[in-house]
Amino acid sequence: MNARNPFVTAATPPTPDELSQISSILHEAAGIVIAPGKTSMVQSRLAKRLRALGLPDYASYIKLVRSPDGSAEMREMISALTTNVTHFFRENHHFDHLRTTALPPLLERARKGDKVRIWSAGCSIGAEAYSIAMVLSDMAQDLDRLDVRILATDIDPVVVRKGSEGLYDGTILDSLPTEMRRRFFAADPEGERIDERLRRLVSFKQLNLHGTWPMKGQFDIVFCRNVVIYFDAPTQRRLWDRFAQAIKPEGWLYVGHSERVPTEGSSPFVSSGITTYRLSPTGPRKGEQTWH
Repeated sequence: MNARNPFVTAATPPTPDELSQISSILHEAAGIVIAPGKTSMVQSRLAKRLRALGLPDYASYIKLVRSPDGSAEMREMISALTTNVTHFFRENHHFDHLRTTALPPLLERARKGDKVRIWSAGCSIGAEAYSIAMVLSDMAQDLDRLDVRILATDIDPVVVRKGSEGLYDGTILDSLPTEMRRRFFAADPEGERIDERLRRLVSFKQLNLHGTWPMKGQFDIVFCRNVVIYFDAPTQRRLWDRFAQAIKPEGWLYVGHSERVPTEGSSPFVSSGITTYRLSPTGPRKGEQTWH
């Protein structure tokens, strides 16, 4: 069988042992947990990969991903098994908080020569990062003269590439007010493309939150929303610790509607609104590991 054979359908679902192996691979590579009852999801999403590769079964696929030559397919597997649900100004209360509380003092500092750095972690196709960019554009007519930048990262290279292109179809744009859509998007043969001025604000990079973070500086604001729900508790705790190291003292962390950052005990984070957290003025406890 090969990639040209249309009869390779992977109709037989993975066995419990194969599902366990796939789950272990995904967890080791990306920190993501697949629930035991997700056999049909794994089957439906990986069947396309088996067909593309001309593989007859999941055992062969697992062997490939674990082989020295399997790194490229590992990325394809992670892309297939991660969920990318997003739209512009999702959980709008966070963007209201940006406008009223987080950004005004940062923009004031930027006008005095400081830099402002914002990270959209788990950015999917870029709607979150560009929503932040639209808020910045509305608040600062002099934005082009300020040292303000947004880093947008995701483990999936497919969505990173799409975000970098800034090209969207009408469905995802339906959540935008008509006036904002008119100001920030232009017609394109393949949809609507975001304004070049906003695209220049955002740098898209592929990044596994479970791996090494190459960024050296700290961020004033981090968005990491609806990402850690796919991680187990120990992985979540490690991620909160790493964010505490990556955020400047008194910087902000925004998480998803069903996610919570620990604030008790020695946690450096303080709850500051609905799924909104602020790092203490002193940052993490002294002696904690630096992740950069």
